[in-house]
Amino acid sequence: MIAMAKKTEVTKQFQLHPKDTGSADVQIALLTARISELTQHLQAHVKDHSSRRGLLKMVGQRRRLLDYLSSTDTKRYQELIKKLNLRK
Repeated sequence: MIAMAKKTEVTKQFQLHPKDTGSADVQIALLTARISELTQHLQAHVKDHSSRRGLLKMVGQRRRLLDYLSSTDTKRYQELIKKLNLRK
């Protein structure tokens, strides 16, 4: 899990307005942070298959959110991809 300080930092960086906590941008950024932490965990614990399944579910959720953002607001999608250093 992400530490509360890290979560609030990511939320403040990607929110669209001061009270925004659930926009696609924020959700994608939080998922990206969780995915990177879980990836490091799985490099150390290779046989942790349940965490690997959770990682794959998070990657799929992020992909769906990115597809949604791409179809609704392409400019925000491009900016988010650039900020998070994601491929595509």
